[in-house]
Parts: sequence; structure tokens; C-alpha cells
Amino acid sequence: MRGAPPPVWVRVLPVALLVGVCAASLLSNDPLDIGFLLGAIPPLAVLSYGPLATAVLGGLVIVLLHIPALQLDRPGNTDLLTIVFVAVLSVFVSFVRSHRDAQLVTERAVAVAAQRAVAPPLPERVGPVRCTGLYRAAQRGTLVGGDFFDVREGPYGVRAVMGDVQGHGLSAVATVAALLGAFREAVLDQRDLGAVAARLDRRLVVDSAAVQHAELFATGVLLAFSADARAVRIVACGHPPPLLLRDRRATELAVEPGMPFGLGLGDASPPIELTVELRPGDRLFLASDGVSEARDDSGAFYPLTDRVADLDDDDPVALTEHVWADLVRHCGIVQDDATMLVLAPEHEDLR
Repeated sequence: MRGAPPPVWVRVLPVALLVGVCAASLLSNDPLDIGFLLGAIPPLAVLSYGPLATAVLGGLVIVLLHIPALQLDRPGNTDLLTIVFVAVLSVFVSFVRSHRDAQLVTERAVAVAAQRAVAPPLPERVGPVRCTGLYRAAQRGTLVGGDFFDVREGPYGVRAVMGDVQGHGLSAVATVAALLGAFREAVLDQRDLGAVAARLDRRLVVDSAAVQHAELFATGVLLAFSADARAVRIVACGHPPPLLLRDRRATELAVEPGMPFGLGLGDASPPIELTVELRPGDRLFLASDGVSEARDDSGAFYPLTDRVADLDDDDPVALTEHVWADLVRHCGIVQDDATMLVLAPEHEDLR
């Protein structure tokens, strides 16, 4: 696995400088005092070339300075030793950089594999439900942060979850992994959706007790589809409710808000479940607060419900991409993790 190559202009710059100096010297009728520019070629080569190519360019610079036809200013012994020293030092730096790059590539490959293990890509379909997810982490270069989602099929039907843990970036990955693990186990064991929410709540309560001076909590929304995908049950635990996309209109479902996970209040105040009957063509759009609470320069929130209705597309993948592009236009830079999940149930008689 290789890292991202440097920009083309960085690779071209040393060669372009060498060709430019030689061409200017050959085309000029008078000697030009520009030979010193060639001394910059080995350090520039370090940015994009390996030790061998850097050594070749350094040696070429020394040779060119001694060609009479180029009419370059001939370096004295001290200047020549300085150029040789810079060339040798550049080769050494290039060697160190190449090994460091290889190490970083290996570390990134391991990090990507670990993050993919925590949050693997969604399949296109889980049982009778088509699903599409889009995740953009606030911390650049990461695949997992403070948001999470998953769709699983178990003995009690298809279940889906979207959540947002305290904090974001790599510091939140451990909490995300714990919640996803609890959800995947609960899908296999729990018939009641409230019991699934209680399992996630208990997971964070236990984890918080194991860490001194730390209180872990997360918001989330859970969905359970019926076997024929004609109805969905929803509970919301401090998380924005889903939007129902129907007939090119977006409606925020009136889910009674419950307490976030991790506060230990599942038994005292269990979340209230909402059941929604689904029609052919209905889709559910879920988004994290990184989307709904994104602000523009004037401080205005992103009008998610209105924009989703305007950007609605029969292709769930295209819908998430359109909303993301529109969100970036609205606020310029998205400061928080931004997550979207589209669930498109297909009734058995339509498949």
C-alpha cells in the first residue's frame, strides 16, 4: 500500500529548474551568474524523490557546473564543497523520509483496518430494507469518529441504529465500538426495542464506572422494521428523530424524546416507542446533529427538512451525496462529524 503521491508540480520543480537554468545559459550571449540556483535542486528533490534519484540529481548539478559551454559561474573550492555537502545531506534526508513514509503508510493501513472492523461499510440491502450511509468525520484522515450507525437483521427483524457519542474524532472510537457491539448483541437477544436501548444505556454506565472522572453518554435513535417492511417502530434517546420521505415531501416524525444513553435512567424513564405505517416508496432519512445543527456565517442552522425535500432523489446514494454537497455550500467547513443514513423498505409484493 502506498501513500498519496506528492503534487505533480513538486515532482516537476527540480527538473524544471535544472532545464531552465541550462536553457537560459545556452541561449544567452553573455555568461549568467545563475549557477547558484542549481544548488537548490537536491533539497527540492528530497520532497518527492527517493535517495537514488536525489543522488543522481545532485551529481548532475556538480557535473553541469563544470561544463564550459553552459557559461555558468564556476564555483570555487569552498562553494563546490558546500554543494557536495548539501547534495550528500539531501540524499540522507531523502533516505530518512522514505523510511518514515513507509512506516506511516503501514500505520495508516493498520488504522484503516481497525476502523473498518469497528464500523464496516453497510451492505446495499439488509433483509427487505435497502440502506445507504454517508459519514464524514470532523477529524481529517479518520474513518470513524463520534457518530455511528449500523443496520442488522436478527431473529426479530431488521434493526437500525444511529448515534452520536460525547466528543468526536479518535478519542470517541472506543465508545463507538462499545455501543455498536452492544447493539449487535441486543439485535440477536432482545425482542423489545426499549430493551435494546436499555442494553446500550447499560453498556455506557458500566464503562463510565470503570473510568475515573469520566461520564460517558451518547444520543441515539433505534428502529425496528416489521417482517413485511410495512411498519417501523422507533425510539429516540436524545437524538434528532428520523425524517419520513413520502411523495417528495419530508416530515419529521413525532417521536417522543427519551434520555440519552449512559445516564442510567433506562429503567426509571424508558423511551416511548412510536409505530409508523409505511407505504410503497417511503424512505426514512436519519442525520446526526452535525448536519442539522451546522451553521452558516450568519449563524443560521442548515434547514435540513426543507433541503431534503428539495433534493429528494429516488437513488438513496445520490440523495446523501446531494445533501452533503448542499451542506458544504451552506456552511463552508463542517466542524462536527456529519452522518446520514437512508433506509428504504421494500414491501414483499414489490420485490
